[in-house]
Amino acid sequence: MEQFLWLLPLGFMVGTFGTLIGAGGGFILVPVLLLLYPDKSPETITSISLAVVFFNALSGSLAYAKMKRIDFKSGLIFAISTIPGSILGAYTTSLIPRNVFNCVFGILLIAASVFLMIKPKNTKAAEGEVPKNHIIRSITDIEGVNYVFSYNLLLGVIISIFVGYISSLLGIGGGIIHVPVLVHALNFPVHIATATSHFVLAVMSLSGTIVHIASGVLSKGILQTVALSSGVLFGAQLGARLSNRFNGIWIIRSLAIALGLVGIRILIMAF
Repeated sequence: MEQFLWLLPLGFMVGTFGTLIGAGGGFILVPVLLLLYPDKSPETITSISLAVVFFNALSGSLAYAKMKRIDFKSGLIFAISTIPGSILGAYTTSLIPRNVFNCVFGILLIAASVFLMIKPKNTKAAEGEVPKNHIIRSITDIEGVNYVFSYNLLLGVIISIFVGYISSLLGIGGGIIHVPVLVHALNFPVHIATATSHFVLAVMSLSGTIVHIASGVLSKGILQTVALSSGVLFGAQLGARLSNRFNGIWIIRSLAIALGLVGIRILIMAF
């Protein structure tokens, strides 16, 4: 019971910050679990994290849906594209040694952090002539703000397949990759990117979690999963509301700083 109680506030924190930046919180949760449970295998750690990310993304998506910031059409296409990769990633995790897992994870986080710090925000929208291979999207949120942008659908699908694999492999949910991609490669406004990413995360993390349930891996961390998930359900609601008070560039910078710190800590653990 004591363990359950202190995991609740951790889940709440993960849910709040993860939803605020659209990253699901797995990039915070995985390193924390690696520190707290050094004897658990990477497979068990990722199964716990991915299940918690699902509940976080589900709760956050409901909040963002009320704000009308989710591009459901694009999100559904990206979500379906992530499913094959997420299933494969869930099966691949068991083949990776713990130190290699830590090293890959740390390098990925630091690389993403550096990229975001160098180029924190993309302000391009669908202006002038739109390339033939782009589709135009127009989203109006509950406050009446209209977001117009265009992106390459094929590129979005290809990237989503890769995101599905990496996120499920590492148990991070994929938001730390998907949000920067949506903003920089696909021209999504930051607030639409974080909301849509959360919707994609809900579908993607569910598919990976089902694989872990079927294989019996998640049963080894069911207590931690229940406790953390209980916290993120409420934290995600707060994170979505706080997003209204943050400028897009600060959301991206917060993401970059968090990624860098966590990446360094994980690399230290790997050596």
